[in-house]
Amino acid sequence: MTPREIVQRSLEFAGPPRIPYGMGAGFPSDLRHVGRAGARNSRARDWAQKPDGAWDMIDEWGNTWGRLEGITKGEVTHGVVEEDWSLLDEYEFPQTDDPTLYEGAKARCKQLHEEGYYVLGGTNWPFNVARYLRRMENFLADVAAEPERVRRLLDRVADCVEAEIVGMADAGCDGVMTGEDWGTQDRLLVSPASFRAIFKPVFRRLCDAAHARGLSIWFHSCGYVRDVIGDWLEVGIDVCQFDQPELHDIDFLAENFGGKLHFWSPVDIQKTLQTRDLPTIERAAREYVDKLAAHGGGFVAGYYGSNEAIGLDPLYQEAASRAFMAAGDPPPWRR
Repeated sequence: MTPREIVQRSLEFAGPPRIPYGMGAGFPSDLRHVGRAGARNSRARDWAQKPDGAWDMIDEWGNTWGRLEGITKGEVTHGVVEEDWSLLDEYEFPQTDDPTLYEGAKARCKQLHEEGYYVLGGTNWPFNVARYLRRMENFLADVAAEPERVRRLLDRVADCVEAEIVGMADAGCDGVMTGEDWGTQDRLLVSPASFRAIFKPVFRRLCDAAHARGLSIWFHSCGYVRDVIGDWLEVGIDVCQFDQPELHDIDFLAENFGGKLHFWSPVDIQKTLQTRDLPTIERAAREYVDKLAAHGGGFVAGYYGSNEAIGLDPLYQEAASRAFMAAGDPPPWRR
């Protein structure tokens, strides 16, 4: 069975011969990723170091990002329409419906399928884009004070995202990979009621668009999001990528979403990996597999991409990766 077939069987909860792998740093992955070219009207400028030692860049949408060093993602320091909603009247959204933007993805996807991989196409998602355009502090206030304006902005952004979904489907991708950080360490950035009233409809629209074209939805989110995981399942998210799965409690995830939703995770990067205790890390990896992959699918072994950013020697994730593989081959449903 090819890596692609293993992932497909797992997503169907149809019991592949091992769990899917989505690791890195020399450990196996059944997944590969493709992206589109930048829009013709992109404002993007790559990261550059300023005289004071800090870094900044401009994204495709025109937002300015900053960071203090050269390794982290950074954050928006100036949103292109943060000063006033009226700036949207003249704002030109990226032209993501241009078929030529996906030609490279199509060629790469064909090659990766020939090699047997499951291919994910990268896309934006509306909350992230909207909060960057308005900047986080403004946008969270907007959710409370200007919900109708927020809905209209989300719909405008969703037009661009839906064009990306169509482009990735036409390129031959198996699924789309996207993500938004929806939580702090102990709560959502907005109330669950606000999420359901304002954001859930646009989630549903985009998931429906993807599924109509045969694509799965792989969704990353950091922080505490337990209150809306059920909503994500309801609208059609297929895989949640969590770097802190223990923030939601592994038993809670298994009991409420086993056989319904997949989780793609490393061993928890803020809790368990930080113990630097190899037996504890290995035990957690086995627990994830045994509890989350108990229904013919449900778990994808992950690897956090920057040991430097979390201040850890790679040996701890190496131990976790070996434990994932030992626990998932054979998987729980074949023991």
